[in-house]
Amino acid sequence: MKLTKSFIQKIYKPISAKAHKGTQGHALIIGGSYGKMGSICLSTKAALHSGCGLATAFIPKCGYDILQISIPEAMVITDKEDKYISKISFSIEPKAIGIGPGMGQADETQMAFRKFLKNNTVPLVIDADGLNMLSENDEWLELLQPQTILTPHYKELERLLDGWDSDEDMLQKAVAFSKQHQVIVVMKGAPTQIIDGDNIYENTTGNPALATAGSGDVLTGIITGLLAQSYEPIHAAQLGVYLHGLTADIALPHTGHESFVASDIIHLLGKAFLTLQGYRNEIGFK
Repeated sequence: MKLTKSFIQKIYKPISAKAHKGTQGHALIIGGSYGKMGSICLSTKAALHSGCGLATAFIPKCGYDILQISIPEAMVITDKEDKYISKISFSIEPKAIGIGPGMGQADETQMAFRKFLKNNTVPLVIDADGLNMLSENDEWLELLQPQTILTPHYKELERLLDGWDSDEDMLQKAVAFSKQHQVIVVMKGAPTQIIDGDNIYENTTGNPALATAGSGDVLTGIITGLLAQSYEPIHAAQLGVYLHGLTADIALPHTGHESFVASDIIHLLGKAFLTLQGYRNEIGFK
């Protein structure tokens, strides 16, 4: 099934005139490590720009100043360790969690990730190093709540599925994986496909401009932000993927493919939302 504009407009829920930050949901983004704080900044900022009312980043101590300065709208919780996450503990009650961007795979981080999965009951998006840790410890897949969203790029998917012989084999294995573990698989690519059991959705937005560092981190933040607003997981994945690709389509006449960067996706999310409300996407890149 194709994710067209008309399909997505049936999913999209305009914000109520009586909304406030408490009704728009609280997103928690967990990740980051020394030298990889940019990813968690992108994810957290993208969550806020997707419409959630509050966003908190859980990060190692080394990223505290970075997050507070670069995203003043976000709140920050730090791990006791300086350069990596060693224990995931928080007192807030998020409506959705995104985990994995820039997280690294230190031994303590892996154990913290396993314990988190064992105890978590909040709608969840897993990306990047979270996916890599799952592929190295496939028994942890049984800890995932139904309808957890996984967002692998090609190499991450290859590790999760133990490879494939052809594109058809890849799709069959992805469907079997989704059904076995009751997860939603967002296979990032050209085009991006979303697997929800036997249901396969193919995105119709996006172009090669999205082949840039941090693009996936932004997608994680968008989907997490939508989940926090109480979208059903499959709808959050569908709407998030469509909007993500649409920003690149809006930007293309102004940036070309080469100069587009992940921050542009966040910058243009507002214009992408406006197209769903009937505005023309030629409103520009300014």
